[in-house]
Amino acid sequence: MEALSRKRIDEEKVSLEPDEFMDPETLKLEILSKYPPKVARKKAKQIIVNRKETEEKYPEIQANVRTIPGIISQRGCCYAGCKGVVMGPTRDIINLTHGPIGCGFYSWLTRRNQTDPSTTPDGHNFMNYCFSTDMEEREIIFGGEKKLRAAIQEAYDIFKPKMISVFATCPVGLIGDDVHAVTKEMEEKLGITIFGFSCEGYKGVSQSAGHHVANNGLFQHVIGLDNTVKEGDYKVNLLGEYNIGGDAFEIERVLNKCGITLISTFSGNSSVDFFANSHTADLNLIMCHRSINYVAEMMEKKYGIPWFKINFLSAGGMSRSLRKIAEYYGEQKLIDRVEEVIAEEMPAVKKAQAEVRPRLEGKLAMMFVGGSRAHHYQEMFREMGMIPFCAGYEFAHRDDYEGRQVLPNLKVDADSRNIQELEVEKDPERYNPRISAEEFEALERNNIKLRDYEGMMTDMPSGTIVIDDISQYETESLLKTYKPAVFCAGIKEKYTVQKHGIPMKQLHSYDNGGPYAAYRGAINFYHEIDRMVNSKVWDHIKAPWEKSPELAARYTYRPG
Repeated sequence: MEALSRKRIDEEKVSLEPDEFMDPETLKLEILSKYPPKVARKKAKQIIVNRKETEEKYPEIQANVRTIPGIISQRGCCYAGCKGVVMGPTRDIINLTHGPIGCGFYSWLTRRNQTDPSTTPDGHNFMNYCFSTDMEEREIIFGGEKKLRAAIQEAYDIFKPKMISVFATCPVGLIGDDVHAVTKEMEEKLGITIFGFSCEGYKGVSQSAGHHVANNGLFQHVIGLDNTVKEGDYKVNLLGEYNIGGDAFEIERVLNKCGITLISTFSGNSSVDFFANSHTADLNLIMCHRSINYVAEMMEKKYGIPWFKINFLSAGGMSRSLRKIAEYYGEQKLIDRVEEVIAEEMPAVKKAQAEVRPRLEGKLAMMFVGGSRAHHYQEMFREMGMIPFCAGYEFAHRDDYEGRQVLPNLKVDADSRNIQELEVEKDPERYNPRISAEEFEALERNNIKLRDYEGMMTDMPSGTIVIDDISQYETESLLKTYKPAVFCAGIKEKYTVQKHGIPMKQLHSYDNGGPYAAYRGAINFYHEIDRMVNSKVWDHIKAPWEKSPELAARYTYRPG
């Protein structure tokens, strides 16, 4: 079934004729010609025209390397990836930033993560608060550990949380404050779980390093603390879904409708109780491959939980993913129920597609977003009849582009070696392989690929453009050359794009929209893009005298 679905998607892709647009290779050369030779050589490896070199191989792209100094990048820092992305959406853990107040404020609720405290007994929700030690010049000079102890104590006295985590920022690493020693000391004093993250902003080459650090911390300190086995026939964890605009709520609605039990989401609408119990699930489903694949691999090694990649964004992606889950379990009851749910949900989706498609057919879309969103949203645009022409990531590694088959050949550089790799072994008591070797091979034969991600480039037509860590100059070159109907990125790019008279949709925080996941979310997205693209406001970006700078007039003289 999966193979047939993939064939259908391949057939529906729009092929781009060379004479329709400026040749991408020509644009690439024009962009590179503006850079100094050394910069151009490096950037040439990050700007790829997507064409299959062989049946199995796509062009090699350079990724997960340092941004060139002086080039304006979309990237964030290690701290942002750890605290802002992975840990931030967890409602009942106090996430305490040890650093200047700007770091804490910058990472506080900027992604519009939503949560429902009623799903946990204590009802704790600390996401409304911004916790920081507010380091100032005094602490930079004399050390901030004393202030950190006091902040932990104060947070405990006021809120009585079950867990506190501490995040190191750049100055903490530079002056040598030991967040791990302080958290261990306070854990012994207060009797609750307290741990720290060495996620100084300068670590790694992007926020991807912070994702890895956060994965390690959760695995070491939280996952596996609660062995309670919950009821449910098909128990799964959803990894790499952050409930932006309520996405996780909509996904969980559909999963519940199918009879699939969601044990834990990492980390949208999440609780430390859910994390602690996540090792009891049957299966891990990965949405954002880059931010959370580390946890999935470590849970498989320690507890025997398999994982595979899914996409719950777009109606087609949701349907294929549900069918993939049903095929994995192989029970006719679940297979039939999934088909019933798809049949119930799709009429409204088809109606919405029919409404917007006449106004959006053939228009170009570009997306440069972190995680797997630049990949997942391409199908959403195709469902509207639009053409995803350019895409790229801020913090991806090569396997996010080309697929995980490149992993054995990747060399670990100094920046990646900076991030701790945990040595994981089978848990002597709790390791329980959910499937046998024979079942694994049978799933592979049925094209249900475990431990695999084919990457974004395999899902993009020949002739499309892929750019890693796109710069401001490259962004403006794309806008001026191709004039897309919509450009998708983050807040740093939003207003620059709009000044070109092009609608810009944030796919990091959804502006004020959402949910966009699953079936109802897809409908929301169709109408949102239709409204943005066809708004008349974009015709008024330029003032009348900019459109017609020459004024014509007639002067008549009437004597006396």
